[in-house]
Amino acid sequence: MACASCSTKDGSPKGCKNNGTCGTDSCNKLTVFDWLANMSLPNGEKPFNWVEVRYKNGRKEYYHNTENLTLSIGDIVATQAKSGHDIGMVTLTGELVRIQMKRKNIPENLEEALKIYRKASQKDIDIWSEARDKEEPMKVRARQFAIDLKLQMKISDIEFQGDASKATFYYTAEDRVDFRELIKVFAREFRTRIEMKQVGFRQEAARLGGIGSCGRELCCSTWLTDFRSVSTSAARYQQLSLNPQKLAGQCGKLKCCLNYELDTYLDALKSFPKTDIKLQTEKGTAVCQKTDIFKGHMWYAYEGEWMNWHKITTEQANEIIEQNKKNIKVASLEEYASDLIEDTKTEFENVVGQDSLTRFDSPKPSNKRKNNRKKGNQGQSNKNATPNNNNSKQNNRNKNNRRKPQNSKNAAK
Repeated sequence: MACASCSTKDGSPKGCKNNGTCGTDSCNKLTVFDWLANMSLPNGEKPFNWVEVRYKNGRKEYYHNTENLTLSIGDIVATQAKSGHDIGMVTLTGELVRIQMKRKNIPENLEEALKIYRKASQKDIDIWSEARDKEEPMKVRARQFAIDLKLQMKISDIEFQGDASKATFYYTAEDRVDFRELIKVFAREFRTRIEMKQVGFRQEAARLGGIGSCGRELCCSTWLTDFRSVSTSAARYQQLSLNPQKLAGQCGKLKCCLNYELDTYLDALKSFPKTDIKLQTEKGTAVCQKTDIFKGHMWYAYEGEWMNWHKITTEQANEIIEQNKKNIKVASLEEYASDLIEDTKTEFENVVGQDSLTRFDSPKPSNKRKNNRKKGNQGQSNKNATPNNNNSKQNNRNKNNRRKPQNSKNAAK
């Protein structure tokens, strides 16, 4: 989604080139639409004096507006930090901030709440921009230092504080890493205060962003804020093939979207009998081979006749199971399966005046072949015509010869 300052040139998007720090806040990650912006407060109510501020790659913090500054979405502000100050952008104001803080279990009456100092001046913005430009080359050098020290870690991102007094290195690692020597190298080379912060693989993907296998931006970097555990049972319930290459996301873990429809599948499976229950019939014992959750069908096969599957509904399967609990065997599954025989033949009609759908299946013969065929047919017709003419002449002669004797006999009489 582009911001209002983006434009096009010669039909192609030019872009604001702010790399996620647009003034209108439309290009940012994890944005929240302020649906209370057009509503006025009741008489006597004061506006909520907390503000949501966003930093690099979707990191958000909540600050107390003690100075009662008039802030709106997109304002660059100087905020309180543990040492010095930081520069961020206002992403949310008003009553919706109260809802977000309640959702994230952040109390409003904090004695040590961080504060907003002022709106950022041009000097603050210049220092902040220069620090942001140093992050990418520093990341390349920092990764090389970690490789030289043979540390089993990956430095995924670097974030400078707004006053350029501290750099936070985000890294991922499978196990604990002793990076004390690495910090000394960083401090000596970069000449700034260093803070190391370990993040998970899902948090790393959320910070960096990317495009998923569905063709859209990653959920964790656009709107997903909480990371729930995903297990392989979610794929089993949805009857997905346990292929790690297809089920894993950009973080290397199972995709978060496996949990999106899991509750719907679990509700649908409540009406299904367990697949390990065998159906007892007079013809034999039937074992479940396949289920269709969407249509509510199940396929069973007799023991010893594994190639012949019989399709029945879940209601019929439950009915047979109830009969078996009463020590009653049904005659066979064919009686139930015959009720589900449907005509699967589909007829397509040309209702919009289009050409045949198979018009491209067989190529049209060339004109040369047509002409050669025509010539060949004409030659054969001429050859066939000559013997027919000869036969006709011979027939006429035979007729004349038959008539001559009759005439001679009459003449003799």
